[in-house]
Amino acid sequence: MNINKYSSRLTGDLSQSGSHAMLYGTGMTEEDMNKAQVGVVSLGWDGNTCNMHLNDLAQVVKAGVNDAGLVGLIFHTIGVSDGISMGTTGMKYSLISRDIIADSIETVVSAQWYDGVVALAGCDKNMPGTVMALLRLNRPGLMVYGGTIAAGKLGDKKLDIVSAFEAYGEYLNKRITLDEYKQVLKNACPGAGACGGMYTANTMASAIEALGLSLPYSSSIPAANPDKNQECKHVGHYIKELLEKDIKPRDIVTRESFFNAMKIIIALGGSTNAVMHIIAMAHAGGIKITLDDFQDVSNNTPLLADLKPSGRYVMADLHEVGGTPGVLKLLLEHNILNGNCLTVTGKTLGENLESLPALKGGQKIINKLTEPIKETGHLQILYGNLAKDGSVAKITGKEGLQFSGTAKVYNCEEDCLKGLENNEVVAGNVIVIRYEGPKGGPGMREMLKITGLIMGKGLGKDVALITDGRFSGGTHGFVVGHVSPEAYDGGVIALVEDGDKISIDAENRTINLEIDDRELESRKSRWSAPEDNVNQGILLKYRRCVSSASLGCITDL
Repeated sequence: MNINKYSSRLTGDLSQSGSHAMLYGTGMTEEDMNKAQVGVVSLGWDGNTCNMHLNDLAQVVKAGVNDAGLVGLIFHTIGVSDGISMGTTGMKYSLISRDIIADSIETVVSAQWYDGVVALAGCDKNMPGTVMALLRLNRPGLMVYGGTIAAGKLGDKKLDIVSAFEAYGEYLNKRITLDEYKQVLKNACPGAGACGGMYTANTMASAIEALGLSLPYSSSIPAANPDKNQECKHVGHYIKELLEKDIKPRDIVTRESFFNAMKIIIALGGSTNAVMHIIAMAHAGGIKITLDDFQDVSNNTPLLADLKPSGRYVMADLHEVGGTPGVLKLLLEHNILNGNCLTVTGKTLGENLESLPALKGGQKIINKLTEPIKETGHLQILYGNLAKDGSVAKITGKEGLQFSGTAKVYNCEEDCLKGLENNEVVAGNVIVIRYEGPKGGPGMREMLKITGLIMGKGLGKDVALITDGRFSGGTHGFVVGHVSPEAYDGGVIALVEDGDKISIDAENRTINLEIDDRELESRKSRWSAPEDNVNQGILLKYRRCVSSASLGCITDL
């Protein structure tokens, strides 16, 4: 079949004189004009460990694409480092970057008439952004994950990015010295790769492998492992097969494959961010996934992985004992996954896993199905008068299943940070951080600086935290995010006052402000929307078009 059906719109039409002239100018030959063109999009940039190696990997992919008899053409899009921007107003741009990534890939591939796409992604929002673009474009394509970072070390202690955030709380509480604090920071991130635990980057990479849009082991091969280069070399073979067989992302991605993705997220103890990203990715593919779908999966899927942030191990450790395919194989053998879903290898998930090894015997990272860490999932969707449209809790069971306490209210993350530093928060408080939602922020910041400080100060089991903002995948403790409707839209979270009683019940999946209806109505009548704090630029655009967190924070409704 004609595998250059898109690019031939330019190269096969003699009247496209400018197209021909400029493509010749790039170094293409007359022979190349008859080949399929593959856009190789790198999210590489120097300023982030997650992404600093992606431009090099893109060159390896391009060489493999060219060796397969295609034309590889590298282009780039943006990224935002969550770890670097965390705790600052820069984090307002993090979630926004997901949609900019999707929009920019869609723009370049559509404008340049590329026949296929390979996306190299590294940090948290990179993965869902690239998949949203692949599904919108629906041209043969796949994602390559840049891989996880190696564990940092300080003496005999393993470190990662969360160690750095929690060390600040330890320093404030005089549990470590300033020099010890600095040593943690200097050793937490030893080189290239995404944050090491089952945080958002590794969560989404694993989900996308289960979804079928990346090659086996892509999500668990560490960034510095030579196998990552080998994966990139092989991409050309697979993208050519996809083009020849005309297998497109929407042929691969179905409601059933999304359920596979959700199940691996639960089994591995993945990030709360996965909920909104899965919903947004599904929307891009014309598939409806809801909060309640996530709850159904969580009700019927055990938590098996002893991975950070609440466990002991990191993604690089998992790769040593069988990687993501080992976990997928375990779940498939117990009929938890649908093995009939197509993948970018041209084979089904079950066919891919059939020839791959199981998890190594004696490994301690993934529990047996008969001995799960938690019999049901850690991601729980809570409803109540505080979250009429839903909220997302990360409850592994180690934090307890219920929490009732008195509200300590802050209208932004910075105010909460000051409150914690000044010891305003005490045991029994439910910390409320509001006006940090998708519109209110705008941008729905993550709160890892706050949760890391709470854990570092030793309050992890003594307080709860709720917010209309988000949490990093590195967060642990009794936390509830994505509260919808958000405060900016007049949600009940905007009406909470210091000293109010808040009750959170992860077993019955409720979150309620314990005041009577008359008082609630009185507060509603007195509430007014906050003064607009942005008047131009991308933050204003985002505020005007973004949906609620319960709908995935999508921007094209």
